[in-house]
Amino acid sequence: MKTICKRLQRGDDLLLCIESLAKSHNIQAGVILSGVGCVLRARVRDASGVNVREIPAHCEIVSLNGTVSAARCHVHIALSDESLQTYGGHLLEGCIVNTTCELVIGVLDAWRFGAGFDEQTGYEELRFLRDSE
Repeated sequence: MKTICKRLQRGDDLLLCIESLAKSHNIQAGVILSGVGCVLRARVRDASGVNVREIPAHCEIVSLNGTVSAARCHVHIALSDESLQTYGGHLLEGCIVNTTCELVIGVLDAWRFGAGFDEQTGYEELRFLRDSE
C-alpha cells in the first residue's frame, strides 16, 4: 500500500480537496487512514440521504473515514464543537478547513473501486473490483 499525505490549508473545502487528490493521483482504490484538524463550518447529510445539516461553528474533526477513488469518494465525518457536542454524517461540499487538516490516504494495491446502481438500496453503490476483473 502506498500513502498520500497532504496538509490542507485554511479555507480549503475538505471534500473538494479529497476529490482533487484522488483525481490528481489517479487513485483507483483508496481509504482515508487519518484526518485530523478543524473546520470553520461544516455541511453533512444524515442517514436518510435527504436531510442536510449546516453546522456554522468551529469544530474539531474527531473522525474522518471513507473510500476514495478518482471515480467516486464516499466520506463520513464526526465533528465536535466548543461545548463538546458531536455531529456526524456524510461529508458534503462546504466543510471548510479552519487552521489545518492533516490528511493521510492509503492507496490499495490490486483494487479498483467502481459504482453501479443497486436495486435494493436505490443508490449508486460502491463495487469492489480486483485489477484482474
